[in-house]
Amino acid sequence: MAFTAADVKTLREMTNVGMMDCKKALVETDGDMDKAVEWLREKGLAKAAKKAGRIAAEGMAYATVENGVGVAVEVNAETDFASKAPVFVDFVKDIAKTIAENDPADVEALKACKFHGSDLTVAETIPEKVMVIGENLQIRRFHRFGENTSVAYVHAGGKIGVLVNLIVEGGIDATQIGKDVAMQIAALNPRFWDKSDVSDDVLEEEKKVLVAQMDNDPKMAGKPAQVKEKIAAGKINKFYEENCLLQQSFVKDGSMSVEQYMNSAAKALGGSVKFVDAVRFEKGEGIEKKQEDFAAEVAAQMNMGK
Repeated sequence: MAFTAADVKTLREMTNVGMMDCKKALVETDGDMDKAVEWLREKGLAKAAKKAGRIAAEGMAYATVENGVGVAVEVNAETDFASKAPVFVDFVKDIAKTIAENDPADVEALKACKFHGSDLTVAETIPEKVMVIGENLQIRRFHRFGENTSVAYVHAGGKIGVLVNLIVEGGIDATQIGKDVAMQIAALNPRFWDKSDVSDDVLEEEKKVLVAQMDNDPKMAGKPAQVKEKIAAGKINKFYEENCLLQQSFVKDGSMSVEQYMNSAAKALGGSVKFVDAVRFEKGEGIEKKQEDFAAEVAAQMNMGK
């Protein structure tokens, strides 16, 4: 029995399984739709597809440097237990290698790439990993630095992944400098990298907040508006120190800023280091987790039996 592209599309809609697996199922069953569905079920692929609708808010935020290319990636699973399984950790690391090797534009383009060390694409590999791990898996986001010098840092086994990109001159090894900066980013999660990144709108809003605080302070409320605005402008440096990475107090040595630390450490090594960019991924950040009400679930099951 022959089959068409429309049959493949129909089977995909019926099972939510990838196109290539649907095509293979129809080939194996000589185009018989019912048998193709059964074939997919027997292979566990249809079951894996059903898992794809479940919320995946755990997982791993990972960062690495592969052959000079920096990669940060977040891959999500449903439970912390699965996230620590070696098969999941290896999967995340191989995804990072795939990104380094192929330079995909986005997650959809990544899914079309050949999975590292395999003839299958990433999209074809995911259902196989779902079957082995037993949970929904989602590649959420990634970033790739192909130029300059990148340094990676992974905090708490994958809770936070940070990738720092630097311009390094003088032939020095800036790994420790990059790691120290990455740890600062992991710990304090600055809103901006440098004060030059702060827009005028943000500064004006901050000044308004400071003036409003003075209006509500009995000791400052009676001062002229011009004086309050001048005081607010003077406090902007404090805003920079709290919100901008390079102006922040260096965690390991509070006597200097992060920028001062970088300059000093690089000079001691006989070279120079300039911060270019960074990425900070925290696993599950912004994902609304499903709140399980086990008491309600048990009660519902008991009522079903009545």
